[in-house]
Amino acid sequence: MDWTLRPFNLLFFAVTGGFLLLLTAASLLLRKKSVRTKEIVLVTACLVTLAGFFVYKYALSLDAEYDLLRADMDGFDWWGELPLHLCNVNMILIPIAVLTKRRPLMGFCFFVGPLGAMMALSMPGAGFEDCSLLLPRMLGYFVTHYMVLIEALALVTFGFFRPEFSDLPGAMASVAGVSFVIFLIDEALRLTCLYPRANYFFAVETEGNFLLEIFHRWIPVPYLYLLPSLVILAVYMALVMAVFTLAAKGRRKTGPVKKDGTPVR
Repeated sequence: MDWTLRPFNLLFFAVTGGFLLLLTAASLLLRKKSVRTKEIVLVTACLVTLAGFFVYKYALSLDAEYDLLRADMDGFDWWGELPLHLCNVNMILIPIAVLTKRRPLMGFCFFVGPLGAMMALSMPGAGFEDCSLLLPRMLGYFVTHYMVLIEALALVTFGFFRPEFSDLPGAMASVAGVSFVIFLIDEALRLTCLYPRANYFFAVETEGNFLLEIFHRWIPVPYLYLLPSLVILAVYMALVMAVFTLAAKGRRKTGPVKKDGTPVR
């Protein structure tokens, strides 16, 4: 069997389907369980993923081939491999959102987590494309991002969060707040010279991203050039909320539903 994984090849779709089946099975098994049980399962999954993330990064630090591919970036650097990217920061934020029951933060995780994870899965960087999935760095990269994807979606399938239009302001405030904190971390890492290339969330540099390059021409100021992307994200959120709203109305026509959208039995 050919284990070479490329975006949108047969293996890519098979692995994606496998993780979505895992989410579906977990959601069905936990459907009648208590909220506390669901919290424990989701938080534990995130913490295990976070622990696995650091094991994967340690293996990556020993990967000579990857170090050569990163030669133009001065090789592997722990300060540049922290879980602070658009996707993997959700491993930290989902448990906080679930345990504190903060809907704005859940909104951030539900909308940004899958979006960031799918961007990483469909556009992997150097060393993570056209390689065997069985390589340690490939397993670490793809399992981490797939787990972030299904953990973020589990906020809805486990019944913690069902998007409503009233969630839009809070979710956008969370996006702005989290991204600004990440920008401050970028600046701190740069100013202290711990990692002069720090650019989590692309908050400082575009790194050649076509869309961000356009935004940077409009607003040539670090962090502020991301503002147009927040507008796009708000439209995306509103569209998803519209789908959930229409689905909820359809369920109400067929019978009464609970606040989380599940039917009353």
